[in-house]
Amino acid sequence: MAERGTGPDFIEALARGLHVLKIFAPDRPVMSLSEVAKETDLARPTARRILLTLEELGYVRSGHSGYTLTPRVLELGMAYIGALNLWDMARPHLEELVSHTGESSSMAQLDGSDIVYVARVAVPKLIALRVDIGTRFPALVTSQGRVLLAALSPESARAVLDEPSRSGLATRDYTPAQINDMLAETRERGWALADQDLAPGVRSIAVPVRDGHGSVRAAMNVTVHAAETSVETLTEKYLPLLLAAAAETTTDWAAWQSRPIEAAPRNSER
Repeated sequence: MAERGTGPDFIEALARGLHVLKIFAPDRPVMSLSEVAKETDLARPTARRILLTLEELGYVRSGHSGYTLTPRVLELGMAYIGALNLWDMARPHLEELVSHTGESSSMAQLDGSDIVYVARVAVPKLIALRVDIGTRFPALVTSQGRVLLAALSPESARAVLDEPSRSGLATRDYTPAQINDMLAETRERGWALADQDLAPGVRSIAVPVRDGHGSVRAAMNVTVHAAETSVETLTEKYLPLLLAAAAETTTDWAAWQSRPIEAAPRNSER
């Protein structure tokens, strides 16, 4: 069911259209009208109108087997990433990091109580969860989320964690004392470790990425399979490489923010 707003200006039709786009997934790239109606809990005529509108706008296409997304959907997410130049800045450093570790590396930002992946360089590994740009996980069970939450004040972190996750995944229950200790430790040492907290077999380490003003804007990680890579390897071998990659990304971000911006030419008066 599409998210429902509480404000008087909430446009339910827009929410329904976005929800239709979100139900397509790698395990169901093609969906019939009946399947879309069922997954979104919409009446069949409503689902049909939404799909026809999305098709006319170029976001889905219809075929003999049903509806599929088109590459134009990428514009919705890449507009945000491109606006901050995140992918262009992070990619060379992620690629260099992956070449040294042989493990996947990503960059994520905080969105409510979740993290959202905004850059990623992956290697073929048997990891329990699929991760792509745009993937969302509950922040507190990930190393990147802990880094990002630790960058907030304790009051702000509590307020963020009060928001419900939109990842669709179950979240672990931590006591307020456990959360405070976890984030305090992360603040003190400057990095975070998540050892199979997100899923069995998934182990990761993350560090902050800062902008030109020194604010933590993202977190960068290295993810490994717990059966193949020990915590000691992560902290002693991969952490220094990760810190260097994050520092280089921070330097590039600061340079990009301080670039001269040409003002648009003003119309000449007549």
